[in-house]
Amino acid sequence: MSQGKVFLIGAGPGDPGLITVRARELIERADVIVYDYLANPQLLDWAGEGVEKLYVGKRSGMHSIPQDEIEELLVDRAGKGLNVVRLKGGDPFVFGRGGEEVSELQVDKIPFEIVPGVTAALAAAAYVGIPLSHREYSSSITFLTGHENPEKQTLSIDFSRYGKTEGTLCLYMGLGQLPRILKELKEGGMPGGRPVGIIQWATLNRQKSVYGTVDTILSEMEAARIGTPAMIIIGEVVAHRTRTEWFEGRPLFGKRIVVTRAREQAGQLSKLLTDQGAEVLELPFISVQAHFDEKLVTEVFAGIAVYEWIIFTSTNGVKQFFDLFYRAYDDIRCLGPMRIAAVGAATAREIEKHKLKVDLIPKQANADALAEELIENEGVESVQILVVTGNQNRQSLVQRLESDEGRAIVDTLPLYKTAKTDLTKDPSAERFRIEGADAVLFTSASTVKSFVDQHAALKLAPDARHPVFGSIGPLTSKTLKDLKLPVAFESPEASLHHFVVETISYLSNPSK
Repeated sequence: MSQGKVFLIGAGPGDPGLITVRARELIERADVIVYDYLANPQLLDWAGEGVEKLYVGKRSGMHSIPQDEIEELLVDRAGKGLNVVRLKGGDPFVFGRGGEEVSELQVDKIPFEIVPGVTAALAAAAYVGIPLSHREYSSSITFLTGHENPEKQTLSIDFSRYGKTEGTLCLYMGLGQLPRILKELKEGGMPGGRPVGIIQWATLNRQKSVYGTVDTILSEMEAARIGTPAMIIIGEVVAHRTRTEWFEGRPLFGKRIVVTRAREQAGQLSKLLTDQGAEVLELPFISVQAHFDEKLVTEVFAGIAVYEWIIFTSTNGVKQFFDLFYRAYDDIRCLGPMRIAAVGAATAREIEKHKLKVDLIPKQANADALAEELIENEGVESVQILVVTGNQNRQSLVQRLESDEGRAIVDTLPLYKTAKTDLTKDPSAERFRIEGADAVLFTSASTVKSFVDQHAALKLAPDARHPVFGSIGPLTSKTLKDLKLPVAFESPEASLHHFVVETISYLSNPSK
């Protein structure tokens, strides 16, 4: 058996965008991933199928697996010939116990590679605009830890030795011991007016920061309800942080927003919201699954060239259609000379990925508008049309096209189904129950219905934020109203971009 290898990877401070290219490459080809509490779980989405994912979440006072057992686990998996990725928050060699794990690997003659990561002090300072070094105020930077050994909850550092420093102190894991640390710094000569900044969840959209002095920071921290994980920065540079809040100043920063799209569809909307500063909770109230009649698919593809129009009513239909099409044919020209219509811009973009031109997109992204434009502007009498759809699409499109008004010859090809999901044990649903949200964004009538069906499982705690409801368009709004849910705002156009703009507008001025 060939011997495996262990890769000690710095997962960075939290934002997945700050991980290294090398780290992502290794995650994508790992056999086993062993990850810590501070390694963003989103990084696991890059892993291949069948990868063993082992959570060894270590945080102060809460250790799921002792350090020696983690080291044994790394040796065991690598000894079986597997490539093991050890994901550690920040950098593995900056208070990450990477040195201990490397020592054990060396004893057992296990090959390893170390991939550095952006450590928390650098990231936290950058994301609040604190220059850790400055020619006039600080020419030294010192990294200190509040707990050298997390199992012991004790301090061996004599902080009074750093009381007279004129440089910048960066304290890792020091929140629980902060009263004692500040006391010792003052005993060592540090003035009570020395500026202090504390940054919680740095680089994530739930980042919180608070500022004060050695004398005032404890009360400021308590008032702001700052908790772990947090980076503490002490020094004159804190007072010279940038006044332009490039990160915390974004329009949706501090807002928690629920995205209700199916998990495989949520990415684009979540990214748009995240880029504007929102903390996004993905609650997929529906799932999308391939579901089709093989005989019908075979018949349709055998006669695909007879259709003059093919209509796609969703991005899901596009993806499933071309997945099946390329199994049957290896040349896009086998599609024939048909014209193509899409219900909206997002669906059209998915079609265009196949280097195909979309001939018709209605001004309003709904089935009625599409039928109207086909009948009024194109003329479909006796025209053979294929409608690619799912199991819950409204029949109004086909009915309009086949009516006396349209007189088209229409075949439908259902390729997927949407099903309600059970969010009872979903971690994001648990956060929603405890903390609530500022808004829930509904992108379809089916997500509204599933939300109502699971209302009991999503009951909010007494002190949780109670969200408003946003709708992507008239049909979704109608479903909300029919189910007695108030519509706070509706996107002026049924597109994700306009939906996000309207969300920003409403949450910036909810009384408009």
